[in-house]
Amino acid sequence: MTETLRFPAEWEPQSAILIAWPHAGTDWADRLGEVEETYIALVAAITRFQDAWICVADDDVETYADARLRSARIDMDRVRFIPFDYDDTWLRDSGPITLREGDGFRVLDFRFTAWGGKFEAGRDDRLVEALAAQGLFGDAARQRIDFALEGGGIETDGAGTLLTTWRCLHERHPQASREELTAKLAGWLAQDRVLWLDHGYLEGDDTDAHIDTLARFAPGDAIVFQACDDESDSHYAELKAMADEIAALRTADGRPYRLFPLPWAAPVLDEGRRLAASYANFLIVNGAVLMPAYGDPADDRAAAVLAGAFPGREIVQVPCRPLIWQNGSLHCITMQLPAGLGR
Repeated sequence: MTETLRFPAEWEPQSAILIAWPHAGTDWADRLGEVEETYIALVAAITRFQDAWICVADDDVETYADARLRSARIDMDRVRFIPFDYDDTWLRDSGPITLREGDGFRVLDFRFTAWGGKFEAGRDDRLVEALAAQGLFGDAARQRIDFALEGGGIETDGAGTLLTTWRCLHERHPQASREELTAKLAGWLAQDRVLWLDHGYLEGDDTDAHIDTLARFAPGDAIVFQACDDESDSHYAELKAMADEIAALRTADGRPYRLFPLPWAAPVLDEGRRLAASYANFLIVNGAVLMPAYGDPADDRAAAVLAGAFPGREIVQVPCRPLIWQNGSLHCITMQLPAGLGR
């Protein structure tokens, strides 16, 4: 890892959480009312701890979002609206990946292809450039990188170790070897090493196994991961193999990681389609962990696991069942901005 560049862990101090408000022109149109309730609950949770920056597609969307949030008695002093016409609201994948560079920042702008060209993404691919043009990143340098990479596909411990999945990166770049991809990721993201998982997937996930639905770093050389203890479930063998892989990983100084397996929610079906209800898709904010809740008895057990992995932080459950209808959850719709970034 270079001396001047560092990719901070998500649990380090933040200035804001960036999201985009859902509207009738996005894929949420058919269930807009339900998902708006999730967004209101999310903004209420974020603004208890820090600022929320909300992209809005036009003046009408801003006026509507502002009214909905005020009616929910949100602390609007901690809300900032940002005009930008987006394709969809998955800002974990289209948003900025921020490195600390000396006393400042470098904002990485990777190419966003909507998970390998599955959907239209022309406007979303311009998101980071548009935010930078509005001066939202202050004097941070923006680095455009002509390489398809989503924020949900990578996880860092803030100390030079990156965790990712081979399934996702190989799908995006089928001609590249693991050694080539390791070198590229380590170079751009200022990492000393890259740990690859070969197993792990969720039905209903169209990201090709993003790491943030499967396994996440926690402070003190810990990994929180989505487990499955139901041998009759179609995920059992693959998640068991992933758990074994994670158990075999070692820290930079050769020690086993402390492991925190998350419970498995009962299958959530929508017109016969299995939805990806992962508890690993949590969001870390200043002083708290916001976790996706699915109205399942396992919600409280997942909260207890996260409390053990993140001692001293409040665990806040956010109702996310409407989100998984579109194949993502809480972490997928958010992107954190490190403390000191932005104006």
